[in-house]
Amino acid sequence: MGRFQSFGTKLLLLFVLVVAAAQFATYFAVSRANRTNARALIAQDLGTAGGVFRQIVAERNDILATGASAATSDYAFKSLVARASDAATVASALSSVRLRIRADLVTLLSLEATPVASTAAGQVSGEVLKQLVTAADADASDNPRATGYGYLDGQLYSLVTAPVRAPDIVAWIVVGFRIDNKFAQRLKGQARVDVTFADQDARILATTLPLPVAQALSGDIPRLRTQAAVVTLPLAGESSMVSTSTLPAGGNLSATLVLQYSLDEKLRPARQLERLLLVVACGSLVLAGLLGSAFARQLGRPVEALAAHTRVIAGGDYATRIELRRSDELGRLAAAFNQMSAGLAERDRVRDLLDKNVSPEVAAQLMRDGAALGGEEREVTVLFADLRNFTSLSEKLPPREVLVLLNRYLDRMSAEIERHGGVIDKFIGDEIMALFGAPVAHGDDADRALSAALAMQAALAQLNGELAAEGRPPLAIGIGLNTARVVAGNMGSARRLNYSVIGDGVNVAARLQSLTRNPEYHASILLSGATLRSARGHYRTRPLGNLAVKGRAEPVTVLALDPT
Repeated sequence: MGRFQSFGTKLLLLFVLVVAAAQFATYFAVSRANRTNARALIAQDLGTAGGVFRQIVAERNDILATGASAATSDYAFKSLVARASDAATVASALSSVRLRIRADLVTLLSLEATPVASTAAGQVSGEVLKQLVTAADADASDNPRATGYGYLDGQLYSLVTAPVRAPDIVAWIVVGFRIDNKFAQRLKGQARVDVTFADQDARILATTLPLPVAQALSGDIPRLRTQAAVVTLPLAGESSMVSTSTLPAGGNLSATLVLQYSLDEKLRPARQLERLLLVVACGSLVLAGLLGSAFARQLGRPVEALAAHTRVIAGGDYATRIELRRSDELGRLAAAFNQMSAGLAERDRVRDLLDKNVSPEVAAQLMRDGAALGGEEREVTVLFADLRNFTSLSEKLPPREVLVLLNRYLDRMSAEIERHGGVIDKFIGDEIMALFGAPVAHGDDADRALSAALAMQAALAQLNGELAAEGRPPLAIGIGLNTARVVAGNMGSARRLNYSVIGDGVNVAARLQSLTRNPEYHASILLSGATLRSARGHYRTRPLGNLAVKGRAEPVTVLALDPT
């Protein structure tokens, strides 16, 4: 009983391992799903944040442009611009406009985009101003506008251009707001992600991150600019997902919008669930151990009966059945033993069938359909291969050497036929008959037959090289191929069967092989037009015309197949 107790211990261990594998597989699957979902949600939040940024900027620009257009439509302001008053007076008027519309910057430009006056001591890049005026001037709407970004005194501004009319456009007014920490905080409040703005040299312009974290992030900004997708990187001791957008600021200047969300923060609720799963998994293992131990103790007697029955089967008795009246796994195992006995008996029957056939494909068909006489009509490509002048060669060699040489030749040729999916139908002395498409059709049987014929020709050339080294004369081969509908099936007697094909197409293939003896054709491989039409590939062929073949009233289209 020690052995069965040991078996029970092994089964208990297996049971515990299966439960453990299931529990921990669940844990890792849930953990992976949590991380995948977290990444997907963060990527979605980052994409939404980019849209929120564009929406905020667009709304603020619209408000500023509308306010600026309303302020500049005032008669006094238009008169001031029309009289081309001094810059200080115009700047004072622009300051009034800035306060009224709550802008951070107001600049008046001439029609040529030349600055006339501004509320700031510095000035936005002239290239940016020209781009804004050009874009607004190209706007054919009743209220032309253009937006963009620019730097002033090292700070980033969002800019919008609107016309000053009197009533025609007499100047352009540029208004803007500063993108600073306050703006970044507003964006974070709406998008719920951390925001950082940096210039083209990766210097931080505005951020919602603590300054040390933002400075650490700035070192990665040049690399992040080259990434089109969301990137995961370590930041402040946590794993974060980051996306970037480039904001052109005129010429070689630009700014980078960096949106960042902590992956660890997103995963914190999921990790609480994962810890709960671990606790459940450990409890399941303890319970599995207790139940498995009780189950293993009940295995001794049925396992011993099963072991005894294996000895009965090993003795060759496939008729005896084991009776184990159980509805559990052991009962099903006993039923499996009985099925195995029936299967072994079937195997002996199959062996008897295989004694009558040699091809694995034919054996598979016999197992499926049985060994009854009869056949079915199907399209096949028939290959006949024959050695040239082998009779005269045989007269010069002892019978044993003839047999050895013939076997070497047949072995090489058979290997190429079988390698290309053909079935050896029979050996007729030094002649080979092979089938492509029966008993198993591949859909490209004509191509397989043509490839096999070329491979046989190459294999014969290699064999002739070996024979030349042995001081023996070379061998020559003739191959004929034809594709036709034939009857394929088991032929012979009830005691001895042979799977083969019969039909006019078989005779045509044999006659084509005989025609290779004609020296006028200069070909060792001949095929019918039917085979070439069935083939899908491209081959190097030479048409020989419609030739009469022995035993057939109608001529056959014949082609020679040459190596490529």
